[in-house]
Amino acid sequence: QVQLVESGGGLVQPGGSLRLSCVASGFNFKIFAMGWYRQAPGNGRELVASTTNGGARTNYADSVKGRFTISKDNAKNTLYLQMNSLKTEDTAVYYCAQGRTALSLGADDFVFWGQGTQVTVSS
Repeated sequence: QVQLVESGGGLVQPGGSLRLSCVASGFNFKIFAMGWYRQAPGNGRELVASTTNGGARTNYADSVKGRFTISKDNAKNTLYLQMNSLKTEDTAVYYCAQGRTALSLGADDFVFWGQGTQVTVSS
C-alpha cells in the first residue's frame, strides 16, 4: 500500500526557513514524479512544486519560485521541500503526492496524497 509520511512543519516567523520531508513506501519511488501541494483554510489544493522521477526537471508555482526548492533522494525514498524567505501567505497544510507518471508535473498529474504537515508563518 502506498504510504507517504510528511514531517518538518511548524511555526516560523516571516523570513524564516523550514525543510519538509516526505518518506515514501509501498511503491517504486524512483520511477515516479513527486510533488508538494498545499491547502490553506477556505482554499483548494495548490500544486506548489513537483519534480520528475530522477529529479532532473522541476516545476514551481509562481508564488514560490525563487524561494522554495524541491528535491528527490531516490536512495532514501524521500522527497524534500526547502522553504526559504517564508511569508504569511505560505501558511497551509502541505501534502506530499505521488505522480501518475514519471515525467508529468502538472496539477492534475498527482495522486496518493499523504496526511500533511502544518506550516504556520506568523509574527
